[in-house]
Amino acid sequence: MNTPFQGFPETAERIVYVRPVAVADLPDDIREQVGEAETVYSVHAPDGQQLALVADRKLAFHLARSHDYAPVSVH
Repeated sequence: MNTPFQGFPETAERIVYVRPVAVADLPDDIREQVGEAETVYSVHAPDGQQLALVADRKLAFHLARSHDYAPVSVH
């Protein structure tokens, strides 16, 4: 595979934070949509705004990168 490296985002505005979220902590209507998972992952902007909620960590990182963001794990 010969994919050119696009480099890293130039500013901190292109960073997003990925963190695990316990499904039990989510509102009822969201829990109903999740199914049997115990943990999902949220993607947040630097200001704390939640941008996405996805099924797994790998998908969260893929989603961020596909939108030209640099994902960072938060524990």
